[in-house]
Amino acid sequence: MCGIVGYTGNNKCINLLYDGLEKLEYRGYDSAGISFIEPSGIKTIKTQGKLSNLKPLLEKTPSGSSCGIGHTRWATHGKPSVENAHPHTSGKITLVHNGIIENYSELKNQLAGMSRTLSSETDTEIIAHFIDINLEKGKTPLDAIHDTLNLIRGTWALAILIDGYPDQIWCAKNQSPLIIGAGEDEYFIASDIPAIMPNTRNVIFMEDGDIAHIAPTEISFYDIHLKTVRRVSQTIQWNGVTAEKGGYRHFMLKEIFEQPRCILDTVSSRISASGNITPENFTLDEKIKKIHIIACGTSYYSGLVGKYMIEELARIPVEVEFSSEFRYRNPIIDSSTLILSISQSGETADTLAAVKEAKKLGAQTLSISNVINSQIPRISDYTLYTHAGPEIGVASTKAFSSQLAALFMIGVYAADIRGTITAERKNQLLYDLKNIPAKMHHILEQSSQIKVIARRYIHSHGFLYIARGMNYPIALEGALKLKEISYIHAEGYPAGEMKHGPIALIDEELPVVSIVTRNNYYNKTMNNLEEVRARGGKIIAIATTGDMETADISTDLFMVPETDPLLEPLLTVIPVQLLAYFISDFKGTDVDQPRNLAKSVTVE
Repeated sequence: MCGIVGYTGNNKCINLLYDGLEKLEYRGYDSAGISFIEPSGIKTIKTQGKLSNLKPLLEKTPSGSSCGIGHTRWATHGKPSVENAHPHTSGKITLVHNGIIENYSELKNQLAGMSRTLSSETDTEIIAHFIDINLEKGKTPLDAIHDTLNLIRGTWALAILIDGYPDQIWCAKNQSPLIIGAGEDEYFIASDIPAIMPNTRNVIFMEDGDIAHIAPTEISFYDIHLKTVRRVSQTIQWNGVTAEKGGYRHFMLKEIFEQPRCILDTVSSRISASGNITPENFTLDEKIKKIHIIACGTSYYSGLVGKYMIEELARIPVEVEFSSEFRYRNPIIDSSTLILSISQSGETADTLAAVKEAKKLGAQTLSISNVINSQIPRISDYTLYTHAGPEIGVASTKAFSSQLAALFMIGVYAADIRGTITAERKNQLLYDLKNIPAKMHHILEQSSQIKVIARRYIHSHGFLYIARGMNYPIALEGALKLKEISYIHAEGYPAGEMKHGPIALIDEELPVVSIVTRNNYYNKTMNNLEEVRARGGKIIAIATTGDMETADISTDLFMVPETDPLLEPLLTVIPVQLLAYFISDFKGTDVDQPRNLAKSVTVE
């Protein structure tokens, strides 16, 4: 989950590396460091804490170096400290690493037997030691790296400097993302696209097992057998402006407000002039009898919404499961099963492993991802990309709503193929979908109402979120958002489960956020709110425009426009996102980089 950058070319590298790390700080912010090649050798500057702590240290050490690597760390092995910060050095080797070395303890014992002393608690440092040991044996840099990679087990993205090779960087990848940006007589290295977007949009995606040798005017790729392979660059279409705050206080707020545009971009190219869904290369095989949705975190909650959508429309049974659970059990799947994976980054470690396992068992695979050519889409049979653009805030917002739009289109498409929907119903649903961005705009224009509500509850110690049906996963997502960025404990429940435990929590101090839109669940949910009111709980209701009944029993109220019940989650999620955001901002927490979290979970 750490951030890696690198540069070799004709320009000074320090500012380029630091700027790249700034754009990757959402991937890790326990510590940061930069190494660069000087005539006297490799120099390393690193610090504990936020990346901003590194800047004054770099300013005290001006350099004309044109080749270097950098890293922002999210701690796995070893506590956050200067000693554990990357880059790590052993002898002639200096490197940065994202991933986990599974046989770390075994290799650490081997190093002790060789009288090698470790200066950190990290698993990364042992990689530097073993490459250096191989160099001491007279091996070439390429062979030294290759032989070390054959020794270690786990996941890695590596960028490596070697003393004596002043303008060269070696890279290696296995199940952790690493990309190379191609410029004119220069190359950029990064673990994610935003880091290189200001400098180039020509990107080479490294494959698992690759080793790359990079100099300013040339690049070579080798596979796991050290055979030369060709990797072709691709042009990234993302607009670089979307990776900047654009005047918003936080990336998260900007990304909440970008949701109407993201939905429009995600759906517009998939609805033909004749009113049909055209999901690129995906075709629903007639032998598919069951769908398993696998995902982690917020993507899991979008999968829960997708279950309602697909089952209601296409009448296919759908199961939703955490990827981390799916991959470690013995699921009953075969060629009649479609595995639908959801991952914003396309690199989520547990989801990637689960898709690989499903393919071994003969299942067909479809992925929903926001990052083109990321690992999960590359190994999937089919892919439906969302067009949310880079999402920098750790707490996902626009990626989530774009996933909902993609799932809805899959549901309508599958229903049309299977004949479980009339032409009139399909046309109405697609009409309603195309109107969602305008209704989102209406909600966002009223965001100041949520801000007023949020201020009243910044001292609350816990929240309960309740809803039914399609909006139950939004209650879960609302609770997660609040936990992630405000550090206030919150729980989401189906409203019908109130009397099975959660009602014991309700008193005059507990805010209860209820999604109570006018749908088939309305009367039942209103009964639950009466139970809350009878016990003195504070009700924050998200209701349908014009609903005076809910207004009468609520402490605070926010209204959303009416739409088809299957599309309600695209609207009701915005108020819970805004509520979490404003509470967190009032509390003064780090909204974009909440403690202990990183954007992409690329290690277990």
